[in-house]
Amino acid sequence: MRTRAGSSRRWSAAFGAAALAAAAGGVLGPPAAAQSQTPSGQVEFPTRCLPPREAALPAAEGPTTARITVDDPAPKVGDTVTVTYQVTRTPAVNPLAGELPADVLTPAGRILLGGAQSGEVTVVGARRNDPVGAGAALPAVTMTGTFTVTAPGAITLAPGGYTLHTSHLLDLDTSCAVTGAPVNGAPVSGRITASPLPRANLRSLALGAAYGKPGAGVEVTGAGFAPGAAVTVAGRAGAAETADRVAATADGRGEVRTRLPVTDRATTAVVAYEGPAWSAQEGSGPAAYTVLAPAPPRAAAQEVTALVVDPGALSMTQTGASLTLGALPYGPGSAAPGRIGTVTVKDARGGARGWTLTGKVTAFTGAGGAEVPGASLSWTPTCTAAPGGAGRCAAGGAGAVGPQGAVLASVPDGAAAGGTFTVDAAVTLTLPPYTPPGAYRAVLTLTLS
Repeated sequence: MRTRAGSSRRWSAAFGAAALAAAAGGVLGPPAAAQSQTPSGQVEFPTRCLPPREAALPAAEGPTTARITVDDPAPKVGDTVTVTYQVTRTPAVNPLAGELPADVLTPAGRILLGGAQSGEVTVVGARRNDPVGAGAALPAVTMTGTFTVTAPGAITLAPGGYTLHTSHLLDLDTSCAVTGAPVNGAPVSGRITASPLPRANLRSLALGAAYGKPGAGVEVTGAGFAPGAAVTVAGRAGAAETADRVAATADGRGEVRTRLPVTDRATTAVVAYEGPAWSAQEGSGPAAYTVLAPAPPRAAAQEVTALVVDPGALSMTQTGASLTLGALPYGPGSAAPGRIGTVTVKDARGGARGWTLTGKVTAFTGAGGAEVPGASLSWTPTCTAAPGGAGRCAAGGAGAVGPQGAVLASVPDGAAAGGTFTVDAAVTLTLPPYTPPGAYRAVLTLTLS
């Protein structure tokens, strides 16, 4: 209970100080300005900003400078337009006697639509601001919103009133209204021109066949044309018309029935249209049509068969059964070099199956249970394809071998396969400092799959 009473006393003192500052003339804005607009779309209009009652401050009157922008200045009816309302200067001031912290100011406002479409657009901004000193003007804000275009023509956008909400210790609203004549009429800051939706084209076209020999006729049926209209039915090759053409007249129901002789081998489609030329608004089609090429002359032929037999297997051989690395002096860590026994891979399977040769090494163990991790052994592989083979092998990457294993060489699936490949690798064992003296042994296992 003591804490709550103390908090109440602090707020009374804070707002009292703010009221004294207002009486001294430190927070009131300049006199109301006439409405104006710059070529950049920025406008200035008189506003009256009412601080929250808790602040015990007088209204602040003065000009607001603002700009309205849109993401699409030429939308179609039915499109959604995003609008941005930027207030770059306001007569509203910090309602607290002390500093207003950063990121506690949330703006909201409205934009007035005029011209071809009327109404309001609600816009809201993010809670974002720099700190504001006691009695200082509130900072510039940006608010966004959306509206749906419902009518074609020129639509104007004018800034309306806005509210600056602060949420530090208390939730406080400073409301700013447009003043002056016309009532609630800030100057127009943005304009868009909306275009109507295109008129629907209900014409349709159907062919009696999708293909035919050169010179054959195709039955054409159209609907949705103006009753009694003169209709041209023509062949098309891409965007150009071909020599195939016939004139027809739509009946009282707007239907067309005719037969189009197709003699131009370039024809790939058929269209029908009213007027001098085809267009998406006055025509129908194109409907796909294929002119069949003449059958080639018959010729005598013989089938030749050859067999490749006796495919082999995938195998490997290795030179030597052991590998001894160079001796190292006892003391600071150092590296022992060596080379694995050369491996020969032979792929005689046929087909396009690849292969992979991998290796893994156990930990190195010495006398008395001393141990060096298998990951201390690294290698740099090489792989060479023998002349006459179909495949090309790729050496594995240089790096640690270890118990998890690493790729020594490979040939991918789907590539040309078959042949003999020589695989080799330089190895290095890196020993930790002051590794106990003695012989260390490990097992390097190579697997071909």
